[in-house]
Amino acid sequence: MHLMTRFTAAVGLALLTVAGAAGTAPIALAADVAGHVYVNDNTAGINTIAAFDRHSDGSLTPLPGSPYAAGGAGTGAIVGSQGALQLSSDGRYLLAVDAGSSQISVLAIQPDGSLRPVEGSPVWSGGIEPISIAVHGQLVYVANEGNGTTGSNYSGFRLSPDGRLHPIEGSAVPLTSTANPGDILFDPTGDHVIGVEVGTTDPSTFRIDSFLVDPNGRLTATSGSPFAAQAPGPFGSEFSPIAPNHLYVSNAHGGAGNGSVSAFNVAGSGALSSIGASPYADGQTAPCWVEISHDGRYLWTVDTGSTDISTYRIEADGSLSYLFSTPFKSGKGIRPFDARLDPSGQVLYVVDSALRAVSAFAVNGGILTELAGSPFSLPGAATPFGIVTT
Repeated sequence: MHLMTRFTAAVGLALLTVAGAAGTAPIALAADVAGHVYVNDNTAGINTIAAFDRHSDGSLTPLPGSPYAAGGAGTGAIVGSQGALQLSSDGRYLLAVDAGSSQISVLAIQPDGSLRPVEGSPVWSGGIEPISIAVHGQLVYVANEGNGTTGSNYSGFRLSPDGRLHPIEGSAVPLTSTANPGDILFDPTGDHVIGVEVGTTDPSTFRIDSFLVDPNGRLTATSGSPFAAQAPGPFGSEFSPIAPNHLYVSNAHGGAGNGSVSAFNVAGSGALSSIGASPYADGQTAPCWVEISHDGRYLWTVDTGSTDISTYRIEADGSLSYLFSTPFKSGKGIRPFDARLDPSGQVLYVVDSALRAVSAFAVNGGILTELAGSPFSLPGAATPFGIVTT
């Protein structure tokens, strides 16, 4: 069962450089092109990745040749999760879930931003219907949703310097048929992995998995894991970039006006404990995707049900203070999904599956202002989820 099926029921910089194909010296980008934006189109049949030049004003223009074939197949239907497209730690490769064929594709980023599938890609995801990827150094973990009966797990890989993915023997962690994972991520140190189980309508299935990473790259469940979520439908998650032990998880299924974000302290042992009066309400509907400013001062959650973005201030102790919510100028009834800041932290990009587009917001502290040219169109066959900026 797709995550968005459950969701619908629940809510009714200056010049940057990129590495060359051989991974040698950085190559300067063309004038006015500050980087690139990539989106997992999740297209039926051969999956594609949409690629854009990202200009200094935040606007996007499609790269010649975009969209690029990923190699595996998308579902051609709406799927919701966080992290369906990721950048390798060295910035040379994109890793994309091919949810329709239960594969992972790896594409090399060329000096001009175009994409080339690496030899040996795609590879089997280790389960059924991959929906989220976590990357730290050479380690890669994938959350597989499964088919409602089998195939739901977390599976590990090593990414070699040439972009090939190699399964880690014995790394798969099986999940229950009711887990419905929504996100998997490493903490900034790479010592811990968190998996978020969106669950079903049964409160006992709203869970957060916590693991320690052993020297062989395998996962060991923390004592007490899985931990009970603090509200229905934990969904997206993010670690603070300045406080590696602070974890934030959105809670999407509380119903109309009952959205919230949970704040946790993650101990060295991997145990989770609540920060302050967590969870922190935003009064909106279905907060799903989470992004944090590069300075660690603000947190944004994309409220898919109420069609806006909530801004929280992150306090010194890791607690949250809700500030306000910013609507999309496209209006209500769209489906804003995954969100990513550009490397400068000055523009927030949000994928929308209903519009088949990317919305862009200028960032000033915690204040968001949608750009004049936003949203920017994706290919017509896209049912997108997952976005990366470079």
